[in-house]
Amino acid sequence: MDASLLTLLGDLHREGRAHDAEHEDRLQRLRNLEPETGALLNLLLRTYGVRSVLELGTSNGYSTIWLGEAVAANGGRLSSVEMDPARAAEAARNLARAGLSEVVDLHVSDAALVLAQTPADSIDVVFLDAERSEYPAYWDDLVRILRRPGLLAIDNAVSHPHELTAFRAVVDADERALSAVDATGAGVLFVSLPAPG
Repeated sequence: MDASLLTLLGDLHREGRAHDAEHEDRLQRLRNLEPETGALLNLLLRTYGVRSVLELGTSNGYSTIWLGEAVAANGGRLSSVEMDPARAAEAARNLARAGLSEVVDLHVSDAALVLAQTPADSIDVVFLDAERSEYPAYWDDLVRILRRPGLLAIDNAVSHPHELTAFRAVVDADERALSAVDATGAGVLFVSLPAPG
Protein backbone atom coordinates (compact mmCIF):
# COMPACT_ATOMS: atom_id res chain seq x y z
CA MET A 1 0.00 0.00 0.00
CA ASP A 2 1.16 3.52 -0.80
CA ALA A 3 2.99 5.22 2.08
CA SER A 4 0.84 8.36 1.87
CA LEU A 5 -2.30 6.25 2.16
CA LEU A 6 -0.90 4.46 5.22
CA THR A 7 -0.17 7.87 6.74
CA LEU A 8 -3.75 8.99 6.09
CA LEU A 9 -5.10 5.79 7.65
CA GLY A 10 -2.89 6.32 10.68
CA ASP A 11 -4.14 9.88 11.06
CA LEU A 12 -7.78 8.80 10.73
CA HIS A 13 -7.30 6.03 13.27
CA ARG A 14 -5.80 8.42 15.84
CA GLU A 15 -8.52 11.00 15.20
CA GLY A 16 -11.20 8.32 15.52
CA ARG A 17 -9.83 7.08 18.84
CA ALA A 18 -9.69 10.63 20.20
CA HIS A 19 -13.23 11.34 18.99
CA ASP A 20 -14.65 8.18 20.55
CA ALA A 21 -12.96 8.87 23.88
CA GLU A 22 -14.96 12.09 24.14
CA HIS A 23 -18.37 10.46 23.58
CA GLU A 24 -20.11 8.00 25.91
CA ASP A 25 -23.05 7.45 23.55
CA ARG A 26 -22.02 4.64 21.18
CA LEU A 27 -24.13 6.12 18.39
CA GLN A 28 -22.03 9.29 18.49
CA ARG A 29 -18.81 7.33 18.23
CA LEU A 30 -17.10 6.52 14.93
CA ARG A 31 -16.43 2.94 16.08
CA ASN A 32 -13.79 2.30 13.44
CA LEU A 33 -12.38 -1.16 12.98
CA GLU A 34 -8.89 -1.89 14.27
CA PRO A 35 -5.99 -1.22 11.85
CA GLU A 36 -4.95 -4.88 12.10
CA THR A 37 -8.41 -5.89 10.87
CA GLY A 38 -8.23 -3.41 8.02
CA ALA A 39 -4.86 -4.79 6.97
CA LEU A 40 -6.15 -8.37 7.14
CA LEU A 41 -9.20 -7.61 5.00
CA ASN A 42 -7.10 -5.63 2.52
CA LEU A 43 -4.68 -8.56 2.19
CA LEU A 44 -7.50 -11.08 1.66
CA LEU A 45 -9.22 -8.97 -0.98
CA ARG A 46 -5.98 -8.33 -2.85
CA THR A 47 -4.80 -11.95 -2.65
CA TYR A 48 -8.02 -13.40 -4.03
CA GLY A 49 -8.58 -10.73 -6.67
CA VAL A 50 -11.92 -9.66 -5.20
CA ARG A 51 -13.61 -7.08 -7.43
CA SER A 52 -17.10 -6.63 -5.96
CA VAL A 53 -17.52 -5.69 -2.28
CA LEU A 54 -20.46 -4.39 -0.27
CA GLU A 55 -19.80 -2.67 3.06
CA LEU A 56 -22.65 -2.14 5.51
CA GLY A 57 -21.59 0.59 7.94
CA THR A 58 -19.34 3.26 6.38
CA SER A 59 -18.97 5.60 9.37
CA ASN A 60 -16.23 8.10 8.45
CA GLY A 61 -14.80 5.88 5.71
CA TYR A 62 -11.81 4.47 7.61
CA SER A 63 -12.68 0.84 6.86
CA THR A 64 -13.88 1.87 3.42
CA ILE A 65 -10.37 3.05 2.55
CA TRP A 66 -8.85 -0.30 3.58
CA LEU A 67 -11.40 -2.16 1.45
CA GLY A 68 -11.45 0.32 -1.43
CA GLU A 69 -7.69 0.34 -1.89
CA ALA A 70 -7.69 -3.43 -2.40
CA VAL A 71 -10.69 -3.39 -4.72
CA ALA A 72 -9.11 -0.59 -6.77
CA ALA A 73 -5.92 -2.63 -7.13
CA ASN A 74 -8.04 -5.47 -8.50
CA GLY A 75 -9.93 -3.24 -10.95
CA GLY A 76 -13.22 -3.57 -9.09
CA ARG A 77 -15.78 -1.47 -7.20
CA LEU A 78 -16.94 -1.08 -3.62
CA SER A 79 -20.43 -0.08 -2.51
CA SER A 80 -20.71 1.26 1.03
CA VAL A 81 -23.87 2.04 2.98
CA GLU A 82 -24.28 4.59 5.79
CA MET A 83 -27.55 5.82 7.31
CA ASP A 84 -26.16 9.05 8.79
CA PRO A 85 -25.83 11.77 6.10
CA ALA A 86 -23.19 13.67 8.11
CA ARG A 87 -21.05 10.55 8.49
CA ALA A 88 -21.47 9.75 4.80
CA ALA A 89 -20.32 13.28 3.90
CA GLU A 90 -17.27 12.85 6.16
CA ALA A 91 -16.55 9.51 4.49
CA ALA A 92 -16.80 11.12 1.06
CA ARG A 93 -14.21 13.71 2.07
CA ASN A 94 -11.86 11.05 3.42
CA LEU A 95 -12.26 8.91 0.32
CA ALA A 96 -11.39 11.93 -1.81
CA ARG A 97 -8.25 12.46 0.30
CA ALA A 98 -7.40 8.80 -0.33
CA GLY A 99 -7.97 9.13 -4.08
CA LEU A 100 -10.70 6.47 -4.02
CA SER A 101 -13.81 8.49 -4.88
CA GLU A 102 -14.05 6.94 -8.34
CA VAL A 103 -13.93 3.38 -6.97
CA VAL A 104 -16.45 3.67 -4.11
CA ASP A 105 -20.21 4.15 -4.44
CA LEU A 106 -21.53 5.70 -1.22
CA HIS A 107 -25.20 5.13 -0.37
CA VAL A 108 -26.98 7.14 2.31
CA SER A 109 -29.66 4.58 3.07
CA ASP A 110 -30.87 1.78 5.29
CA ALA A 111 -28.76 -1.37 4.93
CA ALA A 112 -31.80 -3.65 4.65
CA LEU A 113 -33.16 -1.57 1.78
CA VAL A 114 -29.87 -1.66 -0.11
CA LEU A 115 -29.59 -5.40 0.43
CA ALA A 116 -33.11 -5.93 -0.91
CA GLN A 117 -32.27 -3.91 -4.03
CA THR A 118 -28.93 -5.60 -4.73
CA PRO A 119 -29.07 -8.10 -7.61
CA ALA A 120 -28.63 -11.79 -6.89
CA ASP A 121 -25.15 -13.32 -7.29
CA SER A 122 -23.54 -9.89 -7.73
CA ILE A 123 -21.21 -9.52 -4.72
CA ASP A 124 -18.00 -11.39 -3.84
CA VAL A 125 -17.51 -10.16 -0.27
CA VAL A 126 -19.74 -8.37 2.25
CA PHE A 127 -18.25 -6.56 5.24
CA LEU A 128 -20.70 -6.06 8.11
CA ASP A 129 -19.93 -3.38 10.67
CA ALA A 130 -23.31 -1.86 11.48
CA GLU A 131 -26.09 -2.48 14.01
CA ARG A 132 -25.48 -6.08 15.02
CA SER A 133 -29.05 -6.69 16.19
CA GLU A 134 -30.19 -6.32 12.57
CA TYR A 135 -27.87 -8.97 11.11
CA PRO A 136 -30.20 -11.99 11.47
CA ALA A 137 -32.82 -10.22 9.33
CA TYR A 138 -30.19 -9.64 6.63
CA TRP A 139 -29.31 -13.32 6.22
CA ASP A 140 -31.63 -14.30 3.37
CA ASP A 141 -30.56 -11.31 1.27
CA LEU A 142 -26.89 -11.85 2.11
CA VAL A 143 -27.13 -15.43 0.85
CA ARG A 144 -29.02 -14.27 -2.24
CA ILE A 145 -26.58 -11.54 -3.32
CA LEU A 146 -23.33 -13.43 -2.73
CA ARG A 147 -21.67 -15.20 -5.64
CA ARG A 148 -20.34 -18.68 -4.93
CA PRO A 149 -17.87 -18.97 -3.44
CA GLY A 150 -18.69 -15.90 -1.37
CA LEU A 151 -17.53 -14.49 1.93
CA LEU A 152 -18.99 -12.44 4.77
CA ALA A 153 -16.68 -10.68 7.22
CA ILE A 154 -18.33 -9.46 10.43
CA ASP A 155 -16.41 -7.20 12.81
CA ASN A 156 -16.45 -7.30 16.65
CA ALA A 157 -16.76 -11.08 16.92
CA VAL A 158 -14.45 -11.18 19.94
CA SER A 159 -15.15 -7.78 21.51
CA HIS A 160 -18.97 -8.15 21.37
CA PRO A 161 -19.71 -11.89 20.95
CA HIS A 162 -23.02 -11.68 22.85
CA GLU A 163 -24.33 -9.22 20.25
CA LEU A 164 -23.68 -11.75 17.49
CA THR A 165 -25.27 -14.74 19.23
CA ALA A 166 -28.56 -14.54 17.31
CA PHE A 167 -26.79 -14.06 13.98
CA ARG A 168 -24.43 -16.96 14.62
CA ALA A 169 -27.42 -19.18 15.39
CA VAL A 170 -28.92 -18.30 12.00
CA VAL A 171 -25.60 -19.03 10.26
CA ASP A 172 -25.07 -22.30 12.10
CA ALA A 173 -28.56 -23.47 11.17
CA ASP A 174 -27.85 -23.03 7.45
CA GLU A 175 -26.13 -26.09 5.95
CA ARG A 176 -24.76 -23.99 3.09
CA ALA A 177 -22.58 -21.89 5.41
CA LEU A 178 -19.18 -22.46 7.00
CA SER A 179 -17.88 -20.12 9.69
CA ALA A 180 -14.80 -19.37 11.77
CA VAL A 181 -13.64 -16.58 14.08
CA ASP A 182 -10.31 -14.84 13.65
CA ALA A 183 -9.04 -12.99 16.74
CA THR A 184 -7.36 -10.16 14.81
CA GLY A 185 -8.32 -6.73 16.15
CA ALA A 186 -11.77 -6.84 17.75
CA GLY A 187 -12.31 -10.26 16.13
CA VAL A 188 -13.74 -11.11 12.74
CA LEU A 189 -16.42 -13.73 12.11
CA PHE A 190 -15.87 -15.13 8.62
CA VAL A 191 -18.80 -16.87 6.98
CA SER A 192 -18.16 -18.71 3.75
CA LEU A 193 -20.74 -19.82 1.20
CA PRO A 194 -18.80 -22.35 -0.87
CA ALA A 195 -19.49 -23.12 -4.50
CA PRO A 196 -22.03 -25.94 -4.88
CA GLY A 197 -20.75 -29.41 -5.67
